[in-house]
Amino acid sequence: MGKEIIDLYGLQSRLKDGIEHIFPTKVWLKAEISAVKARPGGHCYMELSQSGDDGLVAKAQAVIWASRYRFIAPFFESVTGTRIEEGMLVLVRVQVNFSQLYGLTLVIDDIDPDFSLGEKEKMRQQTLARLKEEGLMDMQQGLSLPRRPYRLAVISAPDAAGYRDFMRHLHENEYGYAFATDLYQALMQGADAADSIVSAIDGALSSAIRYDAVLILRGGGAKLDLACYDDYVLASHIARCPVPVLTAVGHDQDVHICDMVAWASVKTPTALADTFIGICSREEATLLSYGTRLRLAFSAKISSMESRVRLLEARINGADPRNILKRGYVIALDGSGKVMKGVSGRRPGDKVTLMYHDGSLGCTVDSVTASGAEAGK
Repeated sequence: MGKEIIDLYGLQSRLKDGIEHIFPTKVWLKAEISAVKARPGGHCYMELSQSGDDGLVAKAQAVIWASRYRFIAPFFESVTGTRIEEGMLVLVRVQVNFSQLYGLTLVIDDIDPDFSLGEKEKMRQQTLARLKEEGLMDMQQGLSLPRRPYRLAVISAPDAAGYRDFMRHLHENEYGYAFATDLYQALMQGADAADSIVSAIDGALSSAIRYDAVLILRGGGAKLDLACYDDYVLASHIARCPVPVLTAVGHDQDVHICDMVAWASVKTPTALADTFIGICSREEATLLSYGTRLRLAFSAKISSMESRVRLLEARINGADPRNILKRGYVIALDGSGKVMKGVSGRRPGDKVTLMYHDGSLGCTVDSVTASGAEAGK
């Protein structure tokens, strides 16, 4: 039998005819953007991919021509709040194109921004359900901050404006409270941010320093920029952290899963600095209150003791013989200097000393006259 031989161009032409016959019109395609590059000429080239349980299962090259990209890109960003970038799951409208020279290319002429937001929300709800089932949502609430937190592990990007705002506000506080802060650098957005933050948390926990709290901060961002803070691995890592974790990663309208599982969350890095300044201020007020109460209690004790001393002084002064003598009384002493309590046993000629408040008299007994029962003896 003879061999059927075709050249490469013929093979590619058959493939082209077959593919264009199967896909004569545009189709909506769901895929992940694994690479994206906007060229100076205005065209945007992408690599679309799909992964399964065992890894990558499909990959294709795609392009958005400049004439369409100049409209698609700003519209997508206006709806989602972020640019078209790697890691996004997108729904794109494509024309399947096959070239004998360049092979298969997917020409994109539209992207549905609502789909990207919807997929993220679906994954978010799945993550929340899993965390609740595993009992991780409230695990951090079993922890507590010290009364005066001092050593803080800060996870952020060193060049982030939010990090600079936090450091300035915390260390230049009007009360002069001192804090020790150590930066653990991490990516704070993008496909690799969650793993990077997890590594930073591990770095802080493995440090020789025993931190009072771990702080995750970056300030605001677009919805898809902040999608990493809804990541299950990151959220579960925060929940299981043995140190209180506080977050400040979004604006007022953003509530992320990481905020929900953290010990506490605020909206801005500056507000997070205020949180610790406020803790110190309240502790100082408590200590001052204790000091005032102690001073009052001590003052009352001293006043009571002074009253008792004055009472004892009055009693002592009242019993002082000198004060008794001032009232006109006299103390009589016999010849041996003993106090005479009566006339019994005394004889004329005995020597007697009479003590007055201002001196004493030496006397001789001339006669003894007893009174009452003593006279009858």
